[in-house]
Amino acid sequence: MGWLLNPVVLARIQFGFIAAFHILWPPLTVGLAFILLILEILWIRTGHEFYYRHARFWSRLFLLNFGVGVVTGVPMEFSFGTNWSAFSAIAGNFFGNILGFETVLAFMLEAGFLGIMMFGWGRVPRLMHLFATAMVALGSVLSVFWIMVANSWMQTPAGVVLRDGQFVVTSYFRAIFNPDLVYGFWHMLVACIEISLVVVAGISAWYLDKGRDRLFFLRIFRAAALATVIVAPLQILIGDSAGQSLARTQPAKLAAIEAHWHTNAPGKGAPWALLAWPDATQQDNRWALTIPDGLSLIVTHSMTGVVQGLTAFPQADQPPVWIPFYAFRLMVAAGIFIALTAIWTLIVMVRGGMIEKRLEDHRFLLRAWMLCIPAAYLAIEAGWFTREVGRQPWLVYGLLRTSAGVSDISRGSLLWSLSGYIVLYGLIGIAALYFARGIILAGPDFQTAIPGHAETPPRTGGRDAPPGP
Repeated sequence: MGWLLNPVVLARIQFGFIAAFHILWPPLTVGLAFILLILEILWIRTGHEFYYRHARFWSRLFLLNFGVGVVTGVPMEFSFGTNWSAFSAIAGNFFGNILGFETVLAFMLEAGFLGIMMFGWGRVPRLMHLFATAMVALGSVLSVFWIMVANSWMQTPAGVVLRDGQFVVTSYFRAIFNPDLVYGFWHMLVACIEISLVVVAGISAWYLDKGRDRLFFLRIFRAAALATVIVAPLQILIGDSAGQSLARTQPAKLAAIEAHWHTNAPGKGAPWALLAWPDATQQDNRWALTIPDGLSLIVTHSMTGVVQGLTAFPQADQPPVWIPFYAFRLMVAAGIFIALTAIWTLIVMVRGGMIEKRLEDHRFLLRAWMLCIPAAYLAIEAGWFTREVGRQPWLVYGLLRTSAGVSDISRGSLLWSLSGYIVLYGLIGIAALYFARGIILAGPDFQTAIPGHAETPPRTGGRDAPPGP
């Protein structure tokens, strides 16, 4: 176990911990920003307080996630200077610029209009408030774009040459729109939308199961569930396209994700391992539960397509197998569970069962949606581990090894800072869950006067949904 105390390993563990915790928060803000924008547009168009009350309720969870995302994201960027200064010096000409673009062109746009969106109700004209909400949504998408530009470039570097120990940009266009970007960006953006739909549906299902404000939450639950019926399969299709791209751009990562050690002979399909016990020492699986020709069919859409195995690469260039292999399967299992729950809901709705007086008959469905919330977060985490661990041993795939990018920092400093991050982030996580629980238990505010209405709240209090499905 002495390898755990290696400074390179410790630096990776510390950054991995910070990134894994941070990624829990921004995806919900990205998707919720779109939901809030839609709710506000519907409120302005219809004048129905139902949409206004929902916008105010979900914006509280948005603000909490935004705040925690900022607090936990700043130390991650500092890590490039403290623990990964060699990487910053070598790749800063491009990587540093991209992170700067994200800050100036995305984060500042989002943060600049956030105050108006959250506290401008009744203080600015409705259209000005709508514009602010739209800018927050746009800023969140741009943030995803620039972050994925930086990460995708590390996966499939393009538009640069290594000269005198530094990456020199020869084409910003090629570097930004590198081969992985289209798949990485859309996969992440759709994941943000999906997790937000799941959170809205899951929390609404909790209210419906508890019998609280059923008229208010039933309509939003049905809308989120129907949207998930579309988004969840779309995410699976994007993932399939990403896998085919991976076979072309990062074949060693694909082989690790599938625990595929030996390149199949022409005319003979590669089996797909559902479960396996990978052994890097033996360069094979000790055992595996496989589907004949399955991997060839998935990757090449042909029963006999050739898929490179890990043994086609030097052992020093092979990624770890256990983490990407099982993380990928957790991600897929969680995604399928969400998709099946959404389809189950669609079937119930078509049969006329998802109405207030019949909710008692569908408690298992409501509780399945509650389970979809942790499943969605598990999918995000597992997907990120698959993506990042599968890139090893490279920081910039094929060009810069991880061991060459770490700072000259002592093992003791890394242990102390890692321990500090674990304690601090643990406290932040507990506090965030505490406040989120408070927001959910308190429920929507039906008493505050609506901008443009009389000072006393309307008779229905916003509990009645407007006509519709």
